[in-house]
Amino acid sequence: MALVIGAAILIGGGFHQIDEGHVGVYWRGGALLDAVTEPGYHTKLPIITTFANVQVTLQTDVVRNIPCGTSGGVMIYFDGIEVVNRLRKDHAHKTIKLYGVNYDKVWIFDKIHHEINQFCSKHTLQEVYIDMFDTLDEALATALQEQCDQWDTGVDIIAIRVTKPKIPDAVMHNYLQVTEEKTKLLVAMQHQQLVQKEEETKRMSAMVAAQRESEVAKVNADREATVAIIDQQRETNVSVIRLLKEVKEKENEAMKASIETQMQVDKAKMQAAAEAQVSVIRMETELKLKEAEARKASIDNQIYVDRQKAVADAAAYTIRVEAEANKLRLTPDYLRLALYQSLSNNTKIYFGPSIPSIFLDWATDNGQLTLKQQHD
Repeated sequence: MALVIGAAILIGGGFHQIDEGHVGVYWRGGALLDAVTEPGYHTKLPIITTFANVQVTLQTDVVRNIPCGTSGGVMIYFDGIEVVNRLRKDHAHKTIKLYGVNYDKVWIFDKIHHEINQFCSKHTLQEVYIDMFDTLDEALATALQEQCDQWDTGVDIIAIRVTKPKIPDAVMHNYLQVTEEKTKLLVAMQHQQLVQKEEETKRMSAMVAAQRESEVAKVNADREATVAIIDQQRETNVSVIRLLKEVKEKENEAMKASIETQMQVDKAKMQAAAEAQVSVIRMETELKLKEAEARKASIDNQIYVDRQKAVADAAAYTIRVEAEANKLRLTPDYLRLALYQSLSNNTKIYFGPSIPSIFLDWATDNGQLTLKQQHD
C-alpha cells in the first residue's frame, strides 16, 4: 500500500501546467535543458526535473524608491517607475540561460537605478524636477532598449511611466513660493497681454474706421471726378455742336453768296450779249463770297482769296473780250475806210496830168495792212 501511495505521489509530481502567455523551461540537476514547452499540461521527472513559467506577453515591472542625487547635491526620490516590457518567445531560452528567471532584475530594475542616477548627476534639481521631467520617460526607454538590443536579450521596452520625484520639504516650500510667484507673474503677463490685445483691438478698430473713411472719401472723390468729366464732356459736345452749327451757317452763307455771284455773272453775261457782244463783262463780280468755313479763320481767308481771284479773272476776261472784239472790228476794209475818211478830211485837190505818184493806197498782205504806192 505504501508503495502504491509513493508511486502515485511520484506520478502526480511529474504532471505540471504551463499557463497561457508563458513558456516552460526545465532544469535537471541544476542544468538548464534545451526543451521549451508551450502552454498546457506536460510531464517531467518528479523531484529530479524542475520547471518555471516564463512570461512572454506584456508585463509591467514597477521599480520603487529610487534615490537620485542631482548635480547640485540635492537628494530626491522617485516613488515608482513603471516599465512595460515583453520577452520575445524565441529569446526566452537564451535569456533564461544567461540571466536566469529574474532577468528583469538585471535589465530593468538595476538599469533603471543606473540610468536615473546617471540622469540626475548630470542635471540640476530645476532640470530634473521641472524643465526636463517631460522627456525623462523617453530618455529611459531609449537607454534601456539600446542596452537590451546591444546584448541581444530579446526584451522589448514598450513604455515607461515616471512619477514626480519627492524633494525635501524646504526645497518644496521654495518651489511652492517660486510657483506662486510664477503664477502671479503669469497672471500679470496674461493681464498685460489682455490690455495689449484690447489696445491693439482699439487701434485696429481705429485703423479700420480710418480706412473705411478713406475708402468712402476716395469713392466720393471718384464720383465727383466722374461727374466733372461727364459735365466737361457735355460742355465739349455742346461747344462742338455749336461750332458745327456755325460752320453750317457759314457754309450756307458761302453757298448763298456763290449763287448770288453766279446770278450776277450770268446777268452780266446776258447784258453783254444783249449789247451785241460789244461790251464785255467788265468784271465777274465776286466769285464766291464765303465758302464752307470749316474753321472760321480758314473759311474767311479762302473767301478773300477767291474774291481776289474772281476780280483778277474778271479783269482778264474783260481784256480778252475787248481784244477779241477789236480784232473782229478792225478789219482791213474798216481800216481802209477809216484811212479814206481821214484823208478826205485833209484833202487837197490836184489837177493836171501829173498827179503826184505818192498817193498811197492800203492793201492787205496776208491779212496785214500795208502801204502801196499808187501809179497812174
